[in-house]
Amino acid sequence: MTHHLSQEFSWPKHFLFGSATAAAQIEGAGHSYGKEDSVWDAFARKEGAIAGGENLEVAVDHYHRYREDVGLMRELGLDSYRFSTSWARVVPGGRAVNEQGLDFYSRLVDELLENGILPWLTLYHWDLPQALEEHGGWANRDTAYQFVEYAEAVYGKLGDRVQHWTTFNEPLCSSLIGYAAGEHAPGRQEPEAALAAMHHQHLAHGLATRRLRELGAQELGITLNLTNAVPNDPADPVDLEASRRIDALWNRMYLDPVLKGSYPEDLLEDVGHLGLSGVIHPGDLEIIHQPINFLGVNHYHDDNVSGHPLPEGQPAAVVPTDSAKSSPFVGSEYVTFPARDLPRTAMGWEVNPQGLRVLLNRLRQDYANLPALYITENGASYTDEVSEAGTVDDHERSEYILDHLDEVARSIEDGVDVRGYFVWSLLDNFEWAWGYDKRFGIIYVDYQSQERIIKNSGRAYASLIAANRTMA
Repeated sequence: MTHHLSQEFSWPKHFLFGSATAAAQIEGAGHSYGKEDSVWDAFARKEGAIAGGENLEVAVDHYHRYREDVGLMRELGLDSYRFSTSWARVVPGGRAVNEQGLDFYSRLVDELLENGILPWLTLYHWDLPQALEEHGGWANRDTAYQFVEYAEAVYGKLGDRVQHWTTFNEPLCSSLIGYAAGEHAPGRQEPEAALAAMHHQHLAHGLATRRLRELGAQELGITLNLTNAVPNDPADPVDLEASRRIDALWNRMYLDPVLKGSYPEDLLEDVGHLGLSGVIHPGDLEIIHQPINFLGVNHYHDDNVSGHPLPEGQPAAVVPTDSAKSSPFVGSEYVTFPARDLPRTAMGWEVNPQGLRVLLNRLRQDYANLPALYITENGASYTDEVSEAGTVDDHERSEYILDHLDEVARSIEDGVDVRGYFVWSLLDNFEWAWGYDKRFGIIYVDYQSQERIIKNSGRAYASLIAANRTMA
């Protein structure tokens, strides 16, 4: 294995090494113990929506196997586990609170604490109750206020034991990709609704942050998926303009309201024809711009951006949301994504670890009031096979994780306040529109037997954690 800075780096004393999951992707028990449809349950019933026609009904059965899974976390030596609560389980149908759902998360938190693992809770990882979607979903302003009621219910049950509260995971995906591109639940292709959904999620973040602070929560934040929009030719004004548009849409549309209390002026010009100004009420941006204690950064790859059509025969970089990026927000005539000569994951995503350092330093330089940063998702899908000896030798994933941790270490040396890293994902799982076709886990799951096997990447990660504790 390659020599890695991260394996000998003197990590800050309280730096957290963790892993992450999402409720909808792992829990199963899809319509049991009081849970009703989320938008993803409904979306999975649409023909062709999910690869292989799969659904979330069983997933990897974490609901029944959480003690086993926490035991594996302990074996890996994780400091923290980032998980989400399911709105569709806690307030099924968007109606009354389901105590059975809250009791499950209470048992999970107790199990984590008993094993010395810090719970890191995310309130929204895309599983809106389908009944709320039928009343407009996130395009309906009322949903932001119902989110606060859901947050209050979860805090009322877990606030005595959970310290770290994340309001939203990747609102870009559950707004633009879900409401404009149609590739994620709820599968709508309505650009105006997507911008309304984006703003109402921002509003829900601000309202919930303010209310949880009133209730006594100490560590509050949000997680955003961020990219480097790299101009294909930095000397070409057309490519620079395309890069600017993607940066405004994918990064600054989320960062600026939360950290600055405003939307970027160039973004407002870009999307002015789609009615964003009409959904912004007086006082909204002051509510959105709440003080937060941390910003979660999810990063898997950069985006190489051009404003020119691709030359005939030149492949495009595979991005998770091609149709979102060529939607009316940017105009297909403005943006293409030429492939670069870089390694690829099984998702077709370019592997460029140095991009993470570039991104972290950009955040430090551009946002004067930047809170502490945590890498809340970073990982890779590769094709995994179980050997005759019962092991999974996923060398590429091991190198991907360690290479990115090297860049986190260099960012800390640069002066960036990064306080933790959560590898995605703890378990192979339901990978949204890809169904069970793509594996990101550092723990292999046999989807038929539900057997778990720690992959070699998990062992490599555990070794780094253990070595860091020895040095400390």
